Amino acid sequence: MASNSLDKIINKKIEKLNLLKNKLKIEDLEYKIDKFDKYLDFKKKIYSNFSKGKFSIIAEIKKTSPSAGVIIENYNPVNIAKIYEKNKATCLSVLTEEDFFNGKLDHISSIKEQVNLPVLCKDFFIDKFQIPLAKSFGADAILLIVAALSQNQLEELYNTALEYKMSIIIEVHTVEEANRIANFKNAIIGINNRNLKTLKTDLNNTFEIYKTLNSFDGILISESGIKNKDDVLKISNQTNIKTFLIGESLLKNLDSNSIFSIL
Repeated sequence: MASNSLDKIINKKIEKLNLLKNKLKIEDLEYKIDKFDKYLDFKKKIYSNFSKGKFSIIAEIKKTSPSAGVIIENYNPVNIAKIYEKNKATCLSVLTEEDFFNGKLDHISSIKEQVNLPVLCKDFFIDKFQIPLAKSFGADAILLIVAALSQNQLEELYNTALEYKMSIIIEVHTVEEANRIANFKNAIIGINNRNLKTLKTDLNNTFEIYKTLNSFDGILISESGIKNKDDVLKISNQTNIKTFLIGESLLKNLDSNSIFSIL
């Protein structure tokens, strides 16, 4: 999404959150959280693979995106999740942003009822209210996009997610953003290969940002623009990255995708 699209998404999110916060109470969300018994440890599952030198795939579920348009016409997130589980995906990433990605938080709860995989709520988190909201629908992890947040917002959301015992992916698109995240020791760091100004993807972005983050004592992910097994192996061979968040390439070839053969 171009940087002006990011601004539009954030402005729409602020508008919707203001309405939602008037309708829902934190106490009600926390009641739902206490009753839910299917939470899974997103970070632990990936770290278990990483510590054994194994690959992890975070398989994404989304109908549309600003860059790709409609990816799947007959969109059934539960069926997609079942296919990913059958193919031994490590975790799931579920788009829940409504206006630009046609997602819903309900998709997470529907998936968690039938699929036993940790789920990342992939949305645009700008307010700590969104964290118990996401968890109340069954999310195990959240995404924080550095490009969308001030440093104070980033710290507040990170600390709130830790309080709710959720895993956290902090996503960077540039070296400058990578330099902002050194203190977030408990997060997974995602390197996004998409240029937010041009919308184009370039795997070299992973290699460039990796130079800044190669001393990071934690899990690094490469995201966006990963088209096939060869891309996975190319990145892995030139870095210590073993975890990949992949969406469009999987969604366009759900039934027989060679990417899963690395697992």
